Amino acid sequence: MIHIEPKILDRINAWLTPAFDEKTQTTIKESIANNPEDIQESFYKDLEFGTGGMRGIMGVGTNRINKYTLGKSTQGLSDYLHKSFPNETPKAVIAYDCRHNSKTLAKVVADVFSANGIEVYLFEDLRATPELSFAVKHLNCHCGIVLTASHNPPEYNGYKVYWQDGGQLVPPHDSAVINTIDALEYSDIKFEANNNLIHYIGKDVDDVFIGASVENGCVGAKQPAKDDLKIVFTSLHGTSITAVPETLKRAGYKNVHIVKEQEVPDGDFPTVKSPNPEEPAALKIALELAEKVGADIVIGTDPDCDRLGVAVRNSKNELQLLNGNQTMLMMTDFLLKQWKSEGKIKGKEFIASTIVSTPMLTNLAKSYGVDSKIVLTGFKWIAKLIHDFPELNFVGGGEESFGYMVGDFVRDKDAVTSTLLACEIAAITKSNGSSFYDELIKLYVEHGCYKEKLVSLTKKGIEGAEEIKQMMTDARENPIKVANGSKVVKLEDYDLSVSKNMITGEESSIDIPKSNVIIYYLEDGSQIALRPSGTEPKIKFYVSVNTPLKSVEDYDAVEAKLDAKADAILKDMNLI
Repeated sequence: MIHIEPKILDRINAWLTPAFDEKTQTTIKESIANNPEDIQESFYKDLEFGTGGMRGIMGVGTNRINKYTLGKSTQGLSDYLHKSFPNETPKAVIAYDCRHNSKTLAKVVADVFSANGIEVYLFEDLRATPELSFAVKHLNCHCGIVLTASHNPPEYNGYKVYWQDGGQLVPPHDSAVINTIDALEYSDIKFEANNNLIHYIGKDVDDVFIGASVENGCVGAKQPAKDDLKIVFTSLHGTSITAVPETLKRAGYKNVHIVKEQEVPDGDFPTVKSPNPEEPAALKIALELAEKVGADIVIGTDPDCDRLGVAVRNSKNELQLLNGNQTMLMMTDFLLKQWKSEGKIKGKEFIASTIVSTPMLTNLAKSYGVDSKIVLTGFKWIAKLIHDFPELNFVGGGEESFGYMVGDFVRDKDAVTSTLLACEIAAITKSNGSSFYDELIKLYVEHGCYKEKLVSLTKKGIEGAEEIKQMMTDARENPIKVANGSKVVKLEDYDLSVSKNMITGEESSIDIPKSNVIIYYLEDGSQIALRPSGTEPKIKFYVSVNTPLKSVEDYDAVEAKLDAKADAILKDMNLI
């Protein structure tokens, strides 16, 4: 029989007190008797706020998503709101996605807010995450919450916190909120709702949000081009069905084929192994429909509608899935083209991306004379840039993990507006006798051909967390010297805030917030980044390689060479 450590047992016993309901206590007692290993996993630590908020498996315990862990977080946030806005009645808006228990947990969050004298706007049914970000500013709220676990498996749920600007919590508020939460006991949670302070919202906010998405996502496609574009769209059983079809319709796209098998929101995601548009298998049914109807473009979104996967016709007329970097490059280029044609580029514009995304974006920005700002992984940091540089105009920004933000009316990745933008690009390029894919290759000719690969290793549970920690320790203490025959010339350690020249030994400081990320720079221009996920039990390895591309005709051969080069680096690191 597994022995439960005394420290963990103390945590468990605290949940067997009157502060917790009878059902919770009964479940814990049954788990101690029948599944002690699971109960250890449930209580060995507290759920943490990562790059995408708090996310975890649903169930009882401090390391699980339940009414008490969310209630405690909401109680702490309520206390912090009153402290931050002492002369106001704070307001919060709450949304939730299609996951199991999301609606119930959203009401728990609303109850706790209202019990603390906070006015609450609660969406009447599931809504896309970008609409929540939009609603924070639209309703003049002090904060926002969305219940979602993004693309995680069905047993997960999560809790993302947004501040007044519509962006996720960032310094100094994030640590201050966490400290406030940590100082609380579960018995401090006020669960008794003041229903007079809870207002239900829906179509009124939808209409304004969709209108703003159309305004920001349209980049000049004419109606005949829109009529000529065949689109296949799948919501992958998620919330995007509430916003994307209507957005495309209002923008003038009539030839939209929705994947019926995946149209109904369902927290079990029955037709896919993972509802993640980063995974090619997730778009299999959509691709099959696209071949059947002769579609030009296929788009799929994740459960909370902040990420999108895109497939377009390549030079052989085959549907090809693009990676997040490729989609981001095309979207940014088309937005910059639009800004340039309208005379809006005047030296005070910027685009943004993250330290593990393609370096090619910086080359693209330079060609238009705009600044490219690179931040930590997570759209909260891109949103923070907009807040920190009010004198500059934000054009758009994205990251390799299939997220993009068009303008600043939403302050998080936004698959609603980005889906429309992708269709606009496909329609315009097709009407000009080119294609989305051909224009991407032309960007490679102009700015250099870049190829990125990602390897994710899943390490679950207590042992997995220790294994990931050890891998990062080894990378710091024994950094690689050579990869695929190319010397490591620079190492950046974002946890230590140090950039080290590996040839001279010279060190300089990195002036962005700390994060558990290491990046190796090779002599041949390649990059390797290591990063534990902030929201999943994974460690991720990102490889970027590049070379000049002389012509569109050379692309297939050059791409194959870069593919082999990336694989050789990963093999050198024993990752494939």
